[in-house]
Amino acid sequence: MSISTLAARNGLDGQTLRKQYKEKISGYRSWEQLGHSAEYVLFPDNIGGDMSLDETCLSSGEVYTVLTNKAGRGRKGTLAAMVRGVAPDTVSAILRLVPLEVRRRVKTVTTDLSSAMMLTARTVFPGARLVNDRFHVQRLMAEAIDHMRIDFRWEVLAQENKAIKELRARRRAARTRREKNLVGEWEPERMENGETRPQVMARSKHLLLTHKSKWNAQQRERAGVLFRMFPVLERAYNLYLELVDIFNRKSAPAAARLNLARWYNRVEAFGYDGFGKVVETFENHNDTIVNYFEDRLTNASAESFNAKIKAFRSQFRGVGDISFFMYRLATLYS
Repeated sequence: MSISTLAARNGLDGQTLRKQYKEKISGYRSWEQLGHSAEYVLFPDNIGGDMSLDETCLSSGEVYTVLTNKAGRGRKGTLAAMVRGVAPDTVSAILRLVPLEVRRRVKTVTTDLSSAMMLTARTVFPGARLVNDRFHVQRLMAEAIDHMRIDFRWEVLAQENKAIKELRARRRAARTRREKNLVGEWEPERMENGETRPQVMARSKHLLLTHKSKWNAQQRERAGVLFRMFPVLERAYNLYLELVDIFNRKSAPAAARLNLARWYNRVEAFGYDGFGKVVETFENHNDTIVNYFEDRLTNASAESFNAKIKAFRSQFRGVGDISFFMYRLATLYS
């Protein structure tokens, strides 16, 4: 319940109650981390064996690095640190304020594919095994396929624009009304699902970023149309499904490494330049990607915590006072 709602229910002025809560009731002014809370907050007691490193945006493009403990499960004890910025030097300097013996407790750190995040994890937690989140790995491949869709979308739009121009030219060249009527007005081609070709291309983004098991009936129908228009997109999407299957399979790390190597070969044989960049990224981080198959840890808890921060932020219509916002987060999750 927000302070405004509480005030309204009790016949109080919302602004006055909000100010009283902040200055008198909450204990904010006596908070031991108040002096540096706009730059960072740190809770060494919440550092455990399995940690997640992520980033979030508070307001006006202010990006913070967030360190969370998986054992907290999004409740008290989850938040271990929030540091302004993502630069490894800046973030590492703050996290190294935690004694080394505490940092050595960390066994695993999950991150996305950001080199900055991985460098921070390696610097701060020297004894930890670094794990790249499988969902970020899968999403990178899905986004490469979506880039292919965008290329085809421009191609479809160019074809339609060319057809419209040609029809208009024929209408201008017509000498009589009868000849104009024979040329007719522009009628876009409708596909089996009732959408035009440009509409199919524009509306297929989400389905290409989603596993087909989660498609609804409309998406399945649209996917059928899309793949009949561009069979190469279906072949590319099947490569994405193969990657998901590799991660879903409960393989030993050595077997997973072999499966990924074979998948890399199939992707390279596909011949799309965008996929080459994906494979290069995966090969550069192959060890940390394969580490997922040790304990099958993901960054899902960090993403969930990030969603809670965003919901908390939207509830109060943005972050006007970062220090007080940090205090309220700390009260709930540290």
